[in-house]
Amino acid sequence: MPLESPPRPPTRWRDLLRDSGGVYTVNALIGFIFASTGPVAVILAVGTRGGLSEADLASWIFGAFFLNGLVTLLFCWLYRQPLVFFWTIPGTVLVGPALGHLSFPEVIGAFVATGLAMLLLGLSGWVRRAMAAVPMPIVMGMVAGVFLRFGVDVVRSLHEDVAIAAPMVIAFLLLSAWPAAGRRLPPTLGALLVGAAAVALSGRFVPELSSAAVLARPTLYLPAWSLQAMVELVVPLVITVLVVQNGQGVAVLKAVGHEAPINAVTVACGIGSIVTAFVGTVSTCLTGPTNAIISSSGERARHYTGGIVVGLLALAFGLLSPFFTRLMLATPPAFIATLAGLAMLRVLQGAFVTAFAGRFTLGALVTFVVTVSDIAVFNVGAAFWGLVAGWLVSRLLEPGDFAAQG
Repeated sequence: MPLESPPRPPTRWRDLLRDSGGVYTVNALIGFIFASTGPVAVILAVGTRGGLSEADLASWIFGAFFLNGLVTLLFCWLYRQPLVFFWTIPGTVLVGPALGHLSFPEVIGAFVATGLAMLLLGLSGWVRRAMAAVPMPIVMGMVAGVFLRFGVDVVRSLHEDVAIAAPMVIAFLLLSAWPAAGRRLPPTLGALLVGAAAVALSGRFVPELSSAAVLARPTLYLPAWSLQAMVELVVPLVITVLVVQNGQGVAVLKAVGHEAPINAVTVACGIGSIVTAFVGTVSTCLTGPTNAIISSSGERARHYTGGIVVGLLALAFGLLSPFFTRLMLATPPAFIATLAGLAMLRVLQGAFVTAFAGRFTLGALVTFVVTVSDIAVFNVGAAFWGLVAGWLVSRLLEPGDFAAQG
């Protein structure tokens, strides 16, 4: 079995108490705030556009936080590393167009199949080969294509609801331009707070809260098996989890001296994706930004305590998912669209830089153009065909880049 063994002796409660500290708790709080603001707005934006109900969205958020929080607690405890698991944001965006012509149970069937594929890859030890199968610039060309609409939505929100969107954009830009303030108040959180104040002043925030809308009551879905959904979603989802998300997570941990157990992480993503699929949640992944934040300072051997704090906060947020979902959905559409777009802005920038800064640029461009077209062929979405077209064009016209890649 190629799974990496946890370090010995196993973590004990007194080890956790000894290693905990203020800096790790603060980093965990900042990392969790990042995960529970803009990325949640992405789920709501994609889900509402795809016709999902409030109950569907609350169930999705429950799985994204509560169930992935359990995985986070287990892995941080076992491996004594900051191994935080959440959900794939590129995969969430990828699912949006599919909801326009596939039923939610068919999409959930693709989530289950994606989890099975990752589970088998993790158990086989072929993860590194799978991660290298499609060049990163081509993958990021697809990511740039599916994320582009979020950047465009910010501009549209500024045009359609300037009173809500403009203060959020200004707050985001000011906090981004003033690093000292941005470290104390992350730009996305600042945009959320300013946007919330703008919504309150507008008088358009009237949520209907009741005791029944506070605690989680996740919906259990029966997957539907559709060949169209499998072809359209499974390969892109596996690639976005393993290459984009897990690749980023492993890289940020390696940069500070952690050697993430790649095979075990892949198995966890596979099992997590299967379990969370039954409550309507997109595939599980090893998060990059949150792990980067909780390992950004302090002693390396104590970073795992920040991951455990994030896991505990995720459990609480997941249990209260209907409450937070109703609050967000009671805001004007421009609030969610702007918050989601601002959260994705740096990711979109990084996707463009990775796609067009080095090798495979023509393949990345073809992938981007085909993905942006949003044209389904044989009822299979454009993101899949973008990957196929980009890879084929690079194979034909950029063979030297494949040779240089080794």
